[in-house]
Amino acid sequence: MTALPITRWRIIALFFVHALALGAIHTRIPDIQLMIGLSEAQLGLVLIGQPLGGLGMFLFSSRIIERFGPRKVILVMLPIVTVSAALITVLLNPFAMFALLAVNGVGFSLTNIAINVEADRIEAASGQRIMNTCHGAWSVGFLVTSLLGAALRGFDVSPAIHLWTMVPMIAALTWLVVAPMPLTPARPYTGEPTKKLAWPTLATMGLVAFGLGAGLTEGAARAWSIIFLRDSFEVAAWIESLALPALLVTMALGRLVADRWIDRFGPVLVARALSSIAIMGLVLLVLSPNAGAALAGFGLVGIGICVLYPLMLSAAARLGDRPASQNVAATTLIFQFVNLGAPVLIGAVAQGFGIRIAFAMLLPLLGLTWVMAGKLSPIRPSLPVP
Repeated sequence: MTALPITRWRIIALFFVHALALGAIHTRIPDIQLMIGLSEAQLGLVLIGQPLGGLGMFLFSSRIIERFGPRKVILVMLPIVTVSAALITVLLNPFAMFALLAVNGVGFSLTNIAINVEADRIEAASGQRIMNTCHGAWSVGFLVTSLLGAALRGFDVSPAIHLWTMVPMIAALTWLVVAPMPLTPARPYTGEPTKKLAWPTLATMGLVAFGLGAGLTEGAARAWSIIFLRDSFEVAAWIESLALPALLVTMALGRLVADRWIDRFGPVLVARALSSIAIMGLVLLVLSPNAGAALAGFGLVGIGICVLYPLMLSAAARLGDRPASQNVAATTLIFQFVNLGAPVLIGAVAQGFGIRIAFAMLLPLLGLTWVMAGKLSPIRPSLPVP
């Protein structure tokens, strides 16, 4: 137990590195879109590659993680995330981009579940909340890589130089953080782990109904926020690139202090207050008369959705009816399934009716988040395996 505080800091750092690995490609999607010559609708079809690649892996991810452990999965798969993203700049073809995004999705799905399972194990071992802080570190990492992308776009640095530089850097950071981490025991659970595939259950589907709006809003902002400013206002490229950081700054700040909010007010009250803020921010974004108002809207949305997704994952891990990796994988599987069609839908609506209407479609889902917040409490306590 003496190594536990160091382990907590290592898992927080790992979330930061994971965001660095994933986020770089998102800052260069507008540039790659122009390099290949894709319309918004075509880009939406190409972007479906990432959720499609990860979709199947979520069924098997629990078995892989339970077999090899979260650390080995992260050490092998996280570098693949950066290599697949960098290869897109070499094979400038929509079909190649689709295939490489699918590989990227496989790496992302496995590492995403692995880091969340490891965070839950450390949370269980220490008896202290850490999941939201970890996701706060993830947001800080995504913010750093977004600001870096904005700066590099401003200096006309090519996507190839940017993304290939990330490959050795992420590999070194991953090894530095993960290799010394001690093994942490899995969270105890009831029931028999007879199922090899992480199929969703009614409990996990209820949690997905809660977190769906936040997850899709965050995903839409990552892929389309820069394009939103580019298509809505006549501003410089570096101002366009501030759209994603505007969301990520507030997300990171909210997540870093959220564990104290939840301990004091409870997850249901916090979730409903924040989802209300997210709705207000999205309305401001959709109706924004200028780039400043749009950036403010992204900032409010970031505050509103900051802990909704990690609250969902934490609740799934704590269900206690089967291994935490299965419930986290099953919950994320449904998310990935929905994300499979989300890029195509947003791209088609953006091309046919405008990017504002595409973002407005997310409002009912945030309303569902507010309604389904009650699924976060009470959470059935985990019990040891009989």
